[in-house]
Amino acid sequence: MSYTEIILFNKFKIKRTNKRRAAFIGLSFIFLWIVGYLIFSFYPVFYSFFLSLHKVKLDGSDIQTQFKWFNNYRAAFLSDPYFVEILINYALSMILNVPVTIVFALIIALLINQDIRGKGVWKTIFFLPVIIASGPVIRELMAQGATTLPSIDEYGFIEMVVNNVGEFLARPIQALFDQILYVLWFAGIQILIFLAGLQKIDKSIYEASMIDGASPWESFWKITLPSIKPLITISVIYTVVSMSVFSLNEVIVYIQGKMFATITDALTNGYGYVATLAWVYFIVMALIILIFVGVLNIRGRKAK
Repeated sequence: MSYTEIILFNKFKIKRTNKRRAAFIGLSFIFLWIVGYLIFSFYPVFYSFFLSLHKVKLDGSDIQTQFKWFNNYRAAFLSDPYFVEILINYALSMILNVPVTIVFALIIALLINQDIRGKGVWKTIFFLPVIIASGPVIRELMAQGATTLPSIDEYGFIEMVVNNVGEFLARPIQALFDQILYVLWFAGIQILIFLAGLQKIDKSIYEASMIDGASPWESFWKITLPSIKPLITISVIYTVVSMSVFSLNEVIVYIQGKMFATITDALTNGYGYVATLAWVYFIVMALIILIFVGVLNIRGRKAK
């Protein structure tokens, strides 16, 4: 190994460029995760897809499978009377909940980033929900109505929204306001991500813009937002994933009910059909992430 190249078996030469050095350093940081994923998760993930193409029957300690092609997928969309509706409600709620969470996290990060006393206290306050946001805690808070704002119901704000938009948008908007505090509980990690990005921006850039006559609003759009744009993408992906895998998500609750036969209807419960629902749910979640990331990239290209 030299500074410019790596020689394997005195025959194969690999050039050492700055780009490859940076890639090697990045891969070294995530190497342990890659190994752990390949050992513990790779096989179960693709075995679940194998089960989704079969009718699965448990016979004692044995698993008997009968190949059914895509019959389970057809049943999920054509025969299941609830899954498609729940999936659509989930997608619409993500379209509303994710931007609200990101905007809220960015506003709080901007406020905490100011020259104020007790920054550590405010960080702890907004991060505390992330620590205690376990399934049982949130379930009890939702049962007690602690995830809603009473003033919204008192002034009839939800009824006004429902009466002025179509029913297609009224349901997710109503669900958003019914659980507005529950949505904001997912903003703790994003606040810390944005705060770390804001603290990395050189203050001399803001000073130069002020000398040129830029207003705080113009500095935000021309300096702050472009500087933290990669962090916005990361936060969007994290928000979609964290909300999607939350134990009280209605799609997950439905899939678990089918798996453990707590939901009984005309369809047969079983591991094959549940694996099908899980894969459909994963694909929808991935599409939502791609849509958000695509919108952010389109806005960035237009800005250039």
